[in-house]
Amino acid sequence: MQKIVVLTGAGISQESGLDTFRDANGIWAKYSMEEVCTPEGFRRNPQKLHEFYNNLRRDLPNVQPNAAHFALADLEQATRDGRIDAEMVLVTQNIDDLHKRAGSKNLYAMHGELLKIWCTACDARIEWHKDCTTETPCPKCGKTALRPDIVWFGEMPYHMNAIEKALLECDLFISIGTSGVVYPAAGFVRLAADHARTIELNLESSAGTSLFNESRLGPATKLVPEFVQSLLNSK
Repeated sequence: MQKIVVLTGAGISQESGLDTFRDANGIWAKYSMEEVCTPEGFRRNPQKLHEFYNNLRRDLPNVQPNAAHFALADLEQATRDGRIDAEMVLVTQNIDDLHKRAGSKNLYAMHGELLKIWCTACDARIEWHKDCTTETPCPKCGKTALRPDIVWFGEMPYHMNAIEKALLECDLFISIGTSGVVYPAAGFVRLAADHARTIELNLESSAGTSLFNESRLGPATKLVPEFVQSLLNSK
């Protein structure tokens, strides 16, 4: 049985209308990373940071999964219904819910989820679709200690033990729409390279392109469905 690990970054959701972080017109061109994506920024001005994520949360229902999201969900379903003799793990750096809405289930959101809130008093992670402020009480314990359930710079990504185990055991590693700059995700190809086929599907070459066996350049909505279909046809 083939074991497949797929890593997705901001590039897969860009075609759905979500801004990436690092492009010339991306999020870091409009906001200071230190203010809205670090624990220090939250301590300095928690309400400003809440407002930033409230805006992202409000915009999320206006975007829809695209053909790349649906293709990966179909690939996972194909491993479940026997169309392909494989197991698949999907790891995303994205905080949107587009993979979930497309139907992906075996999913690790390593940087957290926009539609969850974390109570730092009682450690509850709670599904969350509305605005949050410094005065919003936790639905579990009642304390005003909520923060976005997002992994910020300087914090440890979620699910790393399970992700690393999957990478060390995989036969095929596919990286989609990532910059190859942000660690630890940028190092995933190195964990897989000595025992697995490694493929990059990206709009343009990433910082780690040379580490892959193969790199295909173009929009995710074209490359990902084509590649998934090739896997299904080669069962």
